[in-house]
Amino acid sequence: MAASRYRRFLKLCEEWPVDETKRGRDLGAYLRQRVAQAFREGENTQIAEPEACDQMYESLARLHSNYYKLKYPRPRDTSFSGLSLEEYKLILSTGGARRKGSCLDAGCAQRLLQGCSALCTVLIPWTSLRI
Repeated sequence: MAASRYRRFLKLCEEWPVDETKRGRDLGAYLRQRVAQAFREGENTQIAEPEACDQMYESLARLHSNYYKLKYPRPRDTSFSGLSLEEYKLILSTGGARRKGSCLDAGCAQRLLQGCSALCTVLIPWTSLRI
């Protein structure tokens, strides 16, 4: 049974993308590392908690298949900051903020800060509520 679990995790690792712009912080690379650690002996690895292993696989498979994105669709592809997906990817990439000509050199950071301050003015009154 451990062999089938190992093969399922290997297939998931093969399908999971690795984002080279997030060196040292990428979930796909981390997943590959953890699977290699957990299955050191490959198909011969003895699994102490098979139920927990199956649960972990199912959770990762749901994330990979965008189960929750499809189950709970967003009405709009915007955020409170007004930044686009490409601008977020640039900001979150390793060294993205330091790149010359990045959106942070323009008004992107200003819009992000304005969005954060607007969100804080909405959330601060909620933090003082006692339930």
